[in-house]
Amino acid sequence: MFTGLVENLGIIKEIGIKDGSTIISIETKMDLSESKIGDSISISGMCLTIVDIERNIFTFEASPETISRTILKELKNGDKVNLERAMRINDRLGGHLVTGHIDGMGTIQNKTKAGNSIKIEIVVSGDTFKYIVEKGSVTIDGISLTVNDCQRNVIIINVIPHTAQHTTLRFKKAGDKVNVETDIIGKYVEKLLYKNNIVQDGNYKKIDYKFLEESGFI
Repeated sequence: MFTGLVENLGIIKEIGIKDGSTIISIETKMDLSESKIGDSISISGMCLTIVDIERNIFTFEASPETISRTILKELKNGDKVNLERAMRINDRLGGHLVTGHIDGMGTIQNKTKAGNSIKIEIVVSGDTFKYIVEKGSVTIDGISLTVNDCQRNVIIINVIPHTAQHTTLRFKKAGDKVNVETDIIGKYVEKLLYKNNIVQDGNYKKIDYKFLEESGFI
């Protein structure tokens, strides 16, 4: 688990393919003295496992599933990524619970100044957008952010100067892709709002007025 509070930036040094998996080496100024092979680190929101460490460079292996669902396929040597080590049980939860399991990608539609902050509009696919609510939490490239507004598959966030200065968001521009992870609570709530039994048409039966009436709740 992560908090969505970025610790440092990394620079992609090399991306290659080995036995069908993508191998990514990242250079960072982050203290790696307590990190070891097998640890999980959030790379712009993607929970990846360290497979090698050499001084200030660590290497990860990404599966085809990760490549297909994330911005990893968009990245190249020299690109910067947000880094966060897995949270400790006794850490303060300054952001929100982040799994590092990306739901989908979004596309920055617009980026403008709003006072001393940056207003960013992001287009998100319907399957991901349905779990995002106004004033709820969302993770963009591994950053825990508050949704100011959401309408017609577009979410609007405001980024304060500190966040912009210490994350990759200051480099992003209109048209760029970002990783999106929605609040996991919404997915569990949706799951619980369906009966366990499947009706004949293959769809879950929703808990609606008719179901509550038939079940004796009203």
